Amino acid sequence: MIRNDLRNIAIIAHVDHGKTTLVDGMLKQSGAFRQNQVVSERVMDSNDIERERGITILAKNTSVIYKDVKINIVDTPGHADFGGEVERILKMVDGVILLVDAAEGPMPQTRFVLQHALELGHRVIIVINKIDRPDARIAEVIDECYELLMDLGATDEQLDSPILFCSGRDGTASEDEHTAGTDLTPLFDRILEYIPAPEGDPEMPLQMLVSSIDYNDYVGRIAIGKVERGSVKVNQEVMIGDFHHTKKEYRGKIVTLYQINGLERTPAETATVGDIVCISGIENITIGDTICDWQNFEPLPFVKISEPTVEMTFSVNDSPFAGREGKYVTSRHLRERLFKELLKDVSLRVSETDSTDSFKVAGRGEMHLSILIENMRREGYELGVSTPRVLYKEVEGKLCEPIEELVVDVPETSVGAVMEKMGVRKGEMISMNPMGSRMRVVFHVPARGLFGYRNEFLTDTKGEGIMSSVFHGYEPYKGDIPRRSNGSLVAFEAGEAVTYGLYNAQERGALFIGAGVQVYEGMIVGVSPKPGDLVVNVCKKKHLTNTRASGSDDALRLIPPKILSLEDSLEFIADDELVEVTPKNIRLRKKTLSNVQRAKDNSKLK
Repeated sequence: MIRNDLRNIAIIAHVDHGKTTLVDGMLKQSGAFRQNQVVSERVMDSNDIERERGITILAKNTSVIYKDVKINIVDTPGHADFGGEVERILKMVDGVILLVDAAEGPMPQTRFVLQHALELGHRVIIVINKIDRPDARIAEVIDECYELLMDLGATDEQLDSPILFCSGRDGTASEDEHTAGTDLTPLFDRILEYIPAPEGDPEMPLQMLVSSIDYNDYVGRIAIGKVERGSVKVNQEVMIGDFHHTKKEYRGKIVTLYQINGLERTPAETATVGDIVCISGIENITIGDTICDWQNFEPLPFVKISEPTVEMTFSVNDSPFAGREGKYVTSRHLRERLFKELLKDVSLRVSETDSTDSFKVAGRGEMHLSILIENMRREGYELGVSTPRVLYKEVEGKLCEPIEELVVDVPETSVGAVMEKMGVRKGEMISMNPMGSRMRVVFHVPARGLFGYRNEFLTDTKGEGIMSSVFHGYEPYKGDIPRRSNGSLVAFEAGEAVTYGLYNAQERGALFIGAGVQVYEGMIVGVSPKPGDLVVNVCKKKHLTNTRASGSDDALRLIPPKILSLEDSLEFIADDELVEVTPKNIRLRKKTLSNVQRAKDNSKLK
């Protein structure tokens, strides 16, 4: 049976190319909202961090009705660190919309996701977005898209993809690059014409692959996936297991069944071939499991999720300020929260260590792990986080490390500075192409070489550079890369930072704190321009005497402190330092807080 009343598509693109904004336009024009309904921008970005940063972190499902056909749309993340979300979501759909910025063209993440879509045999609709940009270079971007398809080994049918020209912000699409459209009708028409309708036999025994997991404290795990064969009903007895037989199959019962209509999940009694549904009531179900008819267990193969490349140690906060701000501060709380995250994030790995107070957490990149830390912080957790480390592998007896493909778009005047820094970080230049007044340079660089580079890059390019990277593969170890040449300014004693102490300390380096901030011994309060740490007393008050010297009571002027974000902090810390994360503060500290003990340890090492 072919279901002509249904289409399943995913929107894939590089970060910030306008996927979520385009989905907004599709929802508005399909009548998903009332005429007078107040709708926020980027309505699919539902959690706070997504809204603040303007990025999509979790893949989300929605649907629109056009000409009596239901179009299920999956909005996917564009950032490389959340690639695990995209890889598995592609199993739920029959075609993809490839969204490309009219000025930037295809970027590394576009390539990474498109490769998976082509391998699954999905049809592609190319949409050139932001055609109203003043620096748009539409003809060149079209050529780049076709070159990309050929590079990735697209079939003749996939190479024959239709091209549309959109402005997601204005909600318009047209088939001619020179005439702006009036609405998104051409895009909807192309989806109906070009994306195949789901096929399957509704009379055969049930088969449904779980591609995503949601979690709810009331009903537990919610499995999201597409019905591949047969039909599913409420209260149906089913068999659950996985293709690789890593666990024993078991029986379960479908308690509730939901279909996605617009932004709502609506209860349903039954669903059939091609429907994307949400099911609750089955304990311990996970991504990659197949739900089958209980008398006929036939599991479906699942896409292999890429392995993590970066690891950090999460530990219980043991600083002098521990427990002042957080609600969850013990190792039991930390353990429960990390293992709960594993239920819905397939790209994450959590392992125990020799100590009961710390856990090794591995993910796809710094961004992936920093989002987890930020979420935990907002939920009321306190923890200490170590510096990121890359995960090495042994291949054919050689030590290998993860290599990233880094693409930078920079003004011509900044190319020299970027290439110099890449040389120090063992980066290898692959190509360099002019793009108007800018240059696009591609490097293969060890993942550890990119730690702490983003801020330097923005300084070197005067804030005009764009950089993005995607995992390339494992290559033999490239040798030592200097991590940080600057030392830290470390607090001498506990107390409150005062202007007099800070005024004297700022001569030694740039400060991270202002007056009135509580500090403790061993806390990092700034950065020294020279190698080696300096101990400074920011709590030192001016001694009062009964004589006054002219000029000594002039107002002390402090340079405004540099406030570090969570990502900045993770990039800054050295191997003997930690980031202390609490709901209200992010502090940097030494692992060994006692200044005397640290000096003894350092003298032993020498």
